[in-house]
Parts: sequence; C-alpha cells; structure tokens
Amino acid sequence: MSVSYPLTVTARSDAPVTSVEIPQLRIRGILAIWAAAALPMAVLAWLVAPVLADSFAGDGHVPMAKALIVSLAIGMVWQFVLVAILVGREQGTLRWSTVREALWLRSPRSPRSGRVGGRVWLVVIPLIVAFTFAQELVAVVPAPENREFATLLESDAGKAFLDGAFGWYALILVFFLFNTVLGEELLFRGYLLPRMNGAFGRGDWVANGLLFAGYHLHVPWAIPGTLLEMFTTAYPTKRYRSAWIGIAVHSAQSVFLGILILTLVV
Repeated sequence: MSVSYPLTVTARSDAPVTSVEIPQLRIRGILAIWAAAALPMAVLAWLVAPVLADSFAGDGHVPMAKALIVSLAIGMVWQFVLVAILVGREQGTLRWSTVREALWLRSPRSPRSGRVGGRVWLVVIPLIVAFTFAQELVAVVPAPENREFATLLESDAGKAFLDGAFGWYALILVFFLFNTVLGEELLFRGYLLPRMNGAFGRGDWVANGLLFAGYHLHVPWAIPGTLLEMFTTAYPTKRYRSAWIGIAVHSAQSVFLGILILTLVV
C-alpha cells in the first residue's frame, strides 16, 4: 500500500531502486528537517553551553570545552532520535531489514560493474585522503580560541583535564559516534539524500552538501570546509547508493582524534 505525506511527492524516474519505498520530500519538508537539526545545535552551542560552562571547574578554556562536549553530544543524540522518528513514521516500522534500505545502510554498489561490496570499498581510501586535504585547504576562518578543540589539546590546562579522565573520554567517544555515524551522516546522507531527488533531480547531492554546510551554525568557521565535503561524502554516497561511504569517510577524522585524545588520557 502506498503511503503519502503532506511534505512528500512521488519519486522521480532517476530515484534509486530499493525494495523499500522511499517517498520524495518537498523542499519545505527538507528545510523543516534541516531546521530540526541545525537550530537545536546552534542554540546548544551559543546559548546553552556558555551558561553550562559556569557550572564546570577547570582552568583556561576547560569549562567551556566541557560544556560544549555535553551540549553538542545532546544535539547529536537528538539527530539520531529525529531519524528514528522520521523513519518510523514513514515506514511504519523500525525493523532492521527496513531501516537498512530506508537509510541506504547497505554495501556500496559500483555504478559501472554492478559489483556490491568487496573491492568497491577501496574507494573509501582516496576519499578519506581528499576529505582530509579539503579540510586543511579551506581552514581559513579561525575558530574562537575558547571553542577550538585543537587549542585545548595543546594547552597545559587541556592536558591536565584529560589526564586520567576516562569518564570524559567516554563521553567524547559518544559524541564522535553520534556525530559521524548515528547523527549527522545518518540524517543527511542516510535519510535526507535519498529523499531529495524528487525536489532537486540529479543535483540532489549538491543541494544536500549545501544544506549540510549551512547546518553548521554551531561552528560557522567550519562551513567553508564542509562545502567541499559534498564531493567526498554526498556525491560518493549518491553514486554508490550507500550511506556507509559518507559515514566511513567522515568517521576517519573521529578515529584519528579518538586515538590522539586517548594518548593524553592514559
């Protein structure tokens, strides 16, 4: 039985073929979901975190760092909850077999050979390199010193804070997990991208990349770099019909930071 929603339209002929029906969103529906993710993150970063920082102890920028870790982790978890609500409402179930197809959580398929998985995964390697290079190339807008995580890691106060702080390290890992696996990527590449073809046609991945960049109101200095991410996450996700591509590329950064922070903790 076909189910229609006020914010959806019939899928276009060039929409991905899947065993699960994926309705296409109207532009207003896409923007509403974008706002549901972007605005809470902005409020948490710019309004909640400064207030919360007053309740944390520490030297230098440590109180603000703690407040941002807690606040943004909450925002990332909310995005996971949002995806669950949207998929459950759309599909009427949260069974893994349905969720996997609805969110493109399947092995990548080569558009040329039709091969699924296996050697196709090797495309992730050059994408990670390109992703890292793009981040460094466009890092032209400096972040406020009290909101720059790299500055915290390099400072004596930051090193003292992380020394033996396994509880905080666990929370940072949760933040990373919901950032690049269960939060941002799941919402933008897993949910939104497969549903934007009806509104944007073949340019859906470009629109997705622009929305993802604009979503970073909580870290606006990162917007130039995230604009280039559409070529290393959004486009490959669309081309290989797999959200795991974007997740893997985006998560490489989290893995590196997780290891780096662990060396300070232990």
